[in-house]
Amino acid sequence: MAEQADLHELYEEAVQNVEGEIEFLQDTFRELKGRDAVSFREDFCGTASASCEWVRSGAGRHAIGVDIDRKVLEWGRRNRIGRLPEADRPRVKLLNEDVMRVETGPVDIIAALNFSYWIFKTRDAMRDYFSRVRDSLHEGGVLFLDAYGGSEAFETQKEKTKCDGFTYVWHQAKYEPVTGRTVCHIDFRFPDGSKIKRAFSYDWRLWTLPELRELLEEAGFAKVRVYWEGEDEDGEGDGEFSEEATGEADPAWIAYVVGEK
Repeated sequence: MAEQADLHELYEEAVQNVEGEIEFLQDTFRELKGRDAVSFREDFCGTASASCEWVRSGAGRHAIGVDIDRKVLEWGRRNRIGRLPEADRPRVKLLNEDVMRVETGPVDIIAALNFSYWIFKTRDAMRDYFSRVRDSLHEGGVLFLDAYGGSEAFETQKEKTKCDGFTYVWHQAKYEPVTGRTVCHIDFRFPDGSKIKRAFSYDWRLWTLPELRELLEEAGFAKVRVYWEGEDEDGEGDGEFSEEATGEADPAWIAYVVGEK
């Protein structure tokens, strides 16, 4: 089964919920700005699924996806943009460029999701990225980031999640307390015993929310907010996010960090 599996399809099934993400971006922007956002830039876009969902959500909306990996962009062009109605496809533009060099013109929303921006490991590098993003937003534009944390984020461990037809394994392989560096992998396992080890690997700095808030403010964002995930009756994340000033000492949490220009 592993030999026939498509890594990008597995990844999106296991970890992404683009419908929920885009709904949160739309609703939060409308709540903050009193109008609907039209233009969207997805940094580190990968397969550009969020960009396609943005376009799918409204006839007047357009999206730009930016990623340095040409192969994954081509996959997204075939398998995500190619599934849009033909008339909608021109409203998604993919750029095979570095987010630190790309010039796209101003947009309403920029998003860097799935913790992708954690590739920047120093305060200077992260602040520079945030400054570039701020310059690429319309006046009143909004940056959306996601983040994870809690005591379990600092441990080496494996977490298994059963999905439809496979098991997703999140492997926190290394954490360095002095540098903040973390190395993580995604593995996939199948009912026939086959597996894909290290289908995706990440070498990040594990940033904290206070650090991210401070760096956004230093980069010139006028207001920075944190949206915390609620819990269901079993104490698990329910996918609903609300603004929070302090958060809770959960062993594992996910939040959005939202910067207003």
